Amino acid sequence: MSFDTPDIRGKRIVIGLSGGVDSAVAALLLRDAGADVHALHMTNWEDDGAYCTAAADLQDARHICEQLDIPLHHVNFAREYRNQVFSCFLDEYRAGRTPNPDVLCNREIKFGVFRDYAKRLGGGPIATGHYARSAAFKGSVALLKATDKSKDQSYFLHAVSAAALAETLFPLGDLLKSEVRAIARERALEVHDKKDSTGICFIGERPFREFLSQYVPALPGPIRTPEGKTVGEHRGLAYYTLGQRHGLGIGGRRDAGDAPWYVAAKDPAENALIVVQGNHPLRYSSALITGAASWINGVPDELAAGRTLACAVKIRYRQPDQRCTVAAASAGALTVSFEAAQADVTPGQFAVFYDGDRCLGGAVIDRAVRKVEALPRAG
Repeated sequence: MSFDTPDIRGKRIVIGLSGGVDSAVAALLLRDAGADVHALHMTNWEDDGAYCTAAADLQDARHICEQLDIPLHHVNFAREYRNQVFSCFLDEYRAGRTPNPDVLCNREIKFGVFRDYAKRLGGGPIATGHYARSAAFKGSVALLKATDKSKDQSYFLHAVSAAALAETLFPLGDLLKSEVRAIARERALEVHDKKDSTGICFIGERPFREFLSQYVPALPGPIRTPEGKTVGEHRGLAYYTLGQRHGLGIGGRRDAGDAPWYVAAKDPAENALIVVQGNHPLRYSSALITGAASWINGVPDELAAGRTLACAVKIRYRQPDQRCTVAAASAGALTVSFEAAQADVTPGQFAVFYDGDRCLGGAVIDRAVRKVEALPRAG
């Protein structure tokens, strides 16, 4: 299998090589298509923690480049990552919200400073191992979902500009993950069975509460029901997210039924974590309000004309598309009304909008609307 594009033969393409199977196969496909492939491995986090795998990933990247006979460049963006991504990540947690650092990481690092550095290496397009696609759209470039919908990463790429997308190749966009693994095995890539990376972008897998406590001090407080009954103690509001079920330490109470407990809300004024059992109405929202939106191909015509936009939205990664209507509010913010009430709408996460396979853009969720109330409009 090859990466079919007539425009890359002989062209220098700089690919972000993490040391994992996805970027390795992407590099292989580009090389086989005749491109002058250079790999660039980024180190974006430095600490002495036992969970840091940066050295092992760099070693894997070296082995991949030796197998493919392509040059490897190594750059350290730790300062940029801390200033442009991690500081915002901590600010959101300190504000009692639950951020998604992958979105900022893509915009600021992978398609920001990485892209600039690639040009210094003589690269034209850059390439990544993301599961996403791009296509020409009204004189610009649109971001599309990947063929493998179970691995699609367009949600995390919605804040990348059309200009950056126009200079990016996604060799895995039309492949299934199983096909990527098969290619790696067939071509004897050493990382063919390497486990997919998870955890915080570039920081990796580690006990999250322990890690966060290094930067956001614990501030214990009561766990309460909506009626005000105290049923336990939390370790700090920052360490919990809406919809969380595990790690609450309040199961098996004699005065409650067997239904599981969920985090439904946070009360910063009382430093209280509000929990409910099962599919309690407090978990469900009819709408949400966002911050300022980022649109890949410009503000949709409907919103620009003062009308509502009918589209689909995801309020978390891997969620199936949900039908909604979007209305402009003040200062570029949006009011998003759901066709069907949504559970656990989480401030700090992203609402990402779609028209079929095309990703329109997205915005940070500012708050949920749990009952009928006056919704803000532009004015």
